[in-house]
Amino acid sequence: MLVSLRWLRDYVDITLSPTELADRLTMAGLEVDAVRETTPDFSGVVVAKILSLKPHPDSEKLSLCEVSTGSDCLPIVCGAKNIQVGDLVPLAPVGAVIAGGYTIKPSRIRGEQSDGMLCSEEELGLGPDHSGIMILPTGLAPGRDLIEALDLRDIVLDVGITPNRSDCLSMLGVAREIAAITGATLRMPAGLFKENDQDIDGITSVRILDPDLCPRYTARIVQHCTVGPSPSWMRRRLESVGLRAINNVVDVTNFVMLECGQPLHAFDYRFLEEGRIIVRKSREGESFVSLDGKERTLRADTLMICDGVRPVAIAGIMGGLNSEVMDDTQTVLLESAYFNPASIRKSSRWLGMSTDAAFRFERGIDPEGVVRALDRAAQLISELSGGTVCRGHIDQYPKKIESPRNIPLRIGRVRDILGKAIAPDQIAQILESLGMACQKDDDFAYRVTPPTFRVDISREIDLIEEIARIHGYDRIPVTRPAVSIVSARPERRRMIEERIRTLLNGYGYSEVITYSFIPATAIDGLGLPADDARRKTVAIRNPLTEEQAVMRTTMIYSLLETMKRNANAGCFDLKIFEIGRTYLARQAGLLPLEENRVGALLTGARYDDRWHDAGLASDFFDLKGCLEGLFDQLKITAVTCRPDLREPFLHPGRSCCMTLGGDRIGFLGEVHPDVLNRLNLKSRAMVFELDLDLLARHFSGALAYREISKFPSSSRDTAFLISRHFTADEIICFSLDMHEELLEKVTIFDVYGGKGIPEGMIGLGLRFSYRAHDRTLTDQDINRAHHAIVQRIIEKSGARIR
Repeated sequence: MLVSLRWLRDYVDITLSPTELADRLTMAGLEVDAVRETTPDFSGVVVAKILSLKPHPDSEKLSLCEVSTGSDCLPIVCGAKNIQVGDLVPLAPVGAVIAGGYTIKPSRIRGEQSDGMLCSEEELGLGPDHSGIMILPTGLAPGRDLIEALDLRDIVLDVGITPNRSDCLSMLGVAREIAAITGATLRMPAGLFKENDQDIDGITSVRILDPDLCPRYTARIVQHCTVGPSPSWMRRRLESVGLRAINNVVDVTNFVMLECGQPLHAFDYRFLEEGRIIVRKSREGESFVSLDGKERTLRADTLMICDGVRPVAIAGIMGGLNSEVMDDTQTVLLESAYFNPASIRKSSRWLGMSTDAAFRFERGIDPEGVVRALDRAAQLISELSGGTVCRGHIDQYPKKIESPRNIPLRIGRVRDILGKAIAPDQIAQILESLGMACQKDDDFAYRVTPPTFRVDISREIDLIEEIARIHGYDRIPVTRPAVSIVSARPERRRMIEERIRTLLNGYGYSEVITYSFIPATAIDGLGLPADDARRKTVAIRNPLTEEQAVMRTTMIYSLLETMKRNANAGCFDLKIFEIGRTYLARQAGLLPLEENRVGALLTGARYDDRWHDAGLASDFFDLKGCLEGLFDQLKITAVTCRPDLREPFLHPGRSCCMTLGGDRIGFLGEVHPDVLNRLNLKSRAMVFELDLDLLARHFSGALAYREISKFPSSSRDTAFLISRHFTADEIICFSLDMHEELLEKVTIFDVYGGKGIPEGMIGLGLRFSYRAHDRTLTDQDINRAHHAIVQRIIEKSGARIR
């Protein structure tokens, strides 16, 4: 927000330099982003007095003037007709620069010497009036620089107002902060004016149909207005903070909004059908043309200001073209209201209309300042337009807005929070300087009632913050809290997350972080059946986009979308993983079931581009090998792959589910071609997803080890002919389940399913390694153990020795 220092001085005396003031405001919580000096777009222009005036001998439209600058008398040729002897006027002598960058030079006009130029408001960039020379106030000294004489130099502060401090979105709000910081007295503008004999109740009325969205609406009527340019003092104030002057009526509404923080609107009363105001919601599809000339189609929940027939303004955002104040407007209906902040914010975002009024309404204004601002605007309009204010005002207040009262404030709590003792009288003085009422409860506590314009204060801690910032954050000593350091016991799930993250990074996988929101159509895209629990999604009540409408129930869709975005960017080789959560909806009244998961995706080339590895694509076994390495490093050894348990979005012949201790901990496989087609993906992709909560139950982090045997190992190879109904993992488990002390490991050395193998069977070659820790094994030891293991495999699987 731009704040004019000259304007601020109307309400509070400022003795600090601009830099010091900026520092003090920043330390009080109003961060000043910039301090800049503003001056008019001219230089060298001085005050001059007209000494004589006579017609030009060679032109009926020109005059010969003699002007005095106090030290010199200069001849000037001028064409304006509004000047006379004795007037004080702006003179741009030779060498002066006027608005637009034009430098004044000596000249002869129709044979007469002219050593300068008398200037209009427009030529100086001070206003739109170009009908004649600008007549200056009496009492100014000739020869004085015009910028200094009219006090046209200003300092503007660019203040960053946080969303909770809507009370500072006004000159009075900032002035109140300065008064509290410096101890100066705040001067409130008086809204005093005379009313005529005509009662407002006989002219107009206001009816509120939706008090939840418009709790309060006030109005006044100003008659016999003459619409025209605003005086220079008002134009300068508006322009100093970036607003363009329009006319005296509209400028007053903008001026009071900036002064008090209360947005207002002025209607041309003659355009209000039936001469009354109705506040209601818009109808679905209702159209409206706003002041910017754009026609807008409204939803059914937009609050509108209407006359007896049609909408005339979008409440709290912008007026309508059908009731704007025009040059011939004579009677004005002035609106000052309080609108529901959430409603204005919602309508403003949906309509894409970010106005100064909406900016203030959506942050919350002072509900008790509505009439004060109304009276102030009525006063200024009557003064500047010559209008008269009708007797009384309309104040419809069907839903009283309650503000916090009697908030308890403990002196000891202030000391505990700030780490410094502040005297109770000083605490009361700080709070009262901010407009709060303090009532002493006892020697150790106050009861504080904040003013209605402080919508951000409702708790004791809010009051303590106010005390801290006005007292000065820089005056609060820096202390170190006494903390007893206790060794934290690491959470098992956190430990396994960090271990998995480190391992996958080491395997060449990059971690990604995606939104937990997915489109509602994602479930159909993955082909989940109707009875799948993952169809029970949690819907977002107000999603930002349709692509983020529900919470995800699996990590796979997020990973596939990441693959798609990378493919669109020309990156087809990916090794990525994500650690996050999935969310399953439960019955009404229960929060969603949140599960911690890790998912990974592999697609494209197996290796980086190298001449000796060209053309090798990743496959199911690359990702399976990654998982086996993961489990091995986690010391989780009892994981079993179950190809008979399948996921609908995975290839039926290239996928499996994983179990651990009877629990289903995840799945692994190649994404089904139908799913790839639905998501418009061209490359094969392998994915896995694991339940971190279940894995954490089986993860201890403890290391079990034994001494490496110094005796040699011996191995025996056996080729089995087994049914394809068995997996190699099951055959190996048959041997390991015997817990033979001499058996060190079992590996596969051959798989054959070609010629000579009966249908439904497959040849599986296993290598059994044996070793003892206390001796060298004999053939008899090895043969005894090996024979028992082979017999168990035959018994359990019906296998035959090839």
